Order: sequence, then C-alpha cells, then structure tokens
Amino acid sequence: MIDPIFQRAELVLGEEAMKKLSQVRVIVFGVGGVGSWCAEGLVRTGVVHLTIVDSDTVAVSNINRQLMATTATVGQPKVEALRQRLLDINPNAKIMALEQVFTEDTAETFPLGDYDFIIDAIDSLKDKALLIEKACMTGARLFSSMGAALKLNPTRIQVAEFWKVKGDPLARALRNKFKREGRFPKRKFLCVFSDELLKNKGEQKQGEEALAERRVAGTESRKAQVNGSLVHITAVFGFTLAGLVIQNLATNPNV
Repeated sequence: MIDPIFQRAELVLGEEAMKKLSQVRVIVFGVGGVGSWCAEGLVRTGVVHLTIVDSDTVAVSNINRQLMATTATVGQPKVEALRQRLLDINPNAKIMALEQVFTEDTAETFPLGDYDFIIDAIDSLKDKALLIEKACMTGARLFSSMGAALKLNPTRIQVAEFWKVKGDPLARALRNKFKREGRFPKRKFLCVFSDELLKNKGEQKQGEEALAERRVAGTESRKAQVNGSLVHITAVFGFTLAGLVIQNLATNPNV
C-alpha cells in the first residue's frame, strides 16, 4: 500500500513512478531561496533518499524567500532547520544534512557517483563551475539553477540546455569561465533560468555596514554584492528543478 501522503501524487504519476521516487538518491547543493523549495518539492512528491548540502546558518535576511527561514530558526544551520521541516512532512524520509560547502578543497569528499540526480543551486561562480564539471563526469542526471535574483515576472522562468540559455548573466559568466580555462562539461544538462534582469532598488548599504550584513547572511558574504530576490521567483525556480527530476522519473523507463 502506498503511503497516504502520496496518494494524490500516485494518481498523476502512477505506481511505477512512485516506486522509482522512493528508491532514487538525490543530492541538493545549496538550500537557500532555490534549493530549499526544490528539496520540499522532492520530499512532498515521494523522494525518500535526499542529501542536502549547505554551510550557512539562517539569517534574518533569508526570511523573505527561504523555506525553512523563520524568526524561530534564525541562527540555526540551514540544513538542520530544513531537515526537520522535511521530516515533519515525511517522518520516513532519509534526509542527510551536510553542513559543508562544495569547493575545490572538499569536492572529492562528495561521492557524486552514488547519486541518481544532482541539483546545483550554488551561488558561487567558482564552486558552481566545479560542481557542474564534476557532476557531468558521473552517471547522475544534473539539473542546475541559474540566477534567481533581480526577477519579478514568474512567467519568464524557463528551462533550456546550458549552452542555449539566453539573457542570464550567471550562465554567461559560467560559459566564459569554461572557455577561458579550456575545461568544458563532458555532457549536456538542463538549467532553470529567467531572461529578466532588473536593477536593485531601495537603500544600498555600503562599506562596513554592507560587509557586516554579508557576514551575518552566510553564503552572501562571498558575493560581490547582495541582490534583491523574491520568494515567488526563487520558489518557482526550486519547484521547477524538482519538477525536472519528477518528470524524468515518470517519463523515462530506463531510470
């Protein structure tokens, strides 16, 4: 008997797809505004074996867009706060929470080949490029999020193969980096992106005040600047990534 939690999902996907969802292993790198919603979409639809990776703690500035960020979870490790949320949804889920960051120094500690799906929701250009490169060397299916900041119109969110993404500065920067270094992903992969790009509005904090805010915000301390972002955009990015996994399992008999 299927768990009652997933009866509505089974009506759409069927018994075989639900069985696959319960068996596949998925890892999500970055559980901020995009990755946290992706993780929730996966668990609510039947994914049981999920690894979530992020080194940051919940900051006040995360509350406007990150799933597990509330006034009650500020200061907690993001992966632990999210893990508890996901277990509240499905207590039988096997959630591995890794309070780590994917970098050149740590890359080899992640057994990427053990996973069926790899989700890239990393902000750092250098680390993102490395994850893409490493993931494309495995047999896992990679889905990657491009920039979700400075967007307002959710109808402009779309999916395309990495080299066909248009209008996204992050994708352009990644492609330039690969070309400059002469190191390219070994295979194609799909990206979620939007060709909309707005400017920051409101008060822009400068100097030591801006630096202090970035330190409090965790990952954002490694960004050149802090850009505005909205939950109805980041969540759609995340749910679209989850949807790509689910659609792949439901329509591909070889998975």
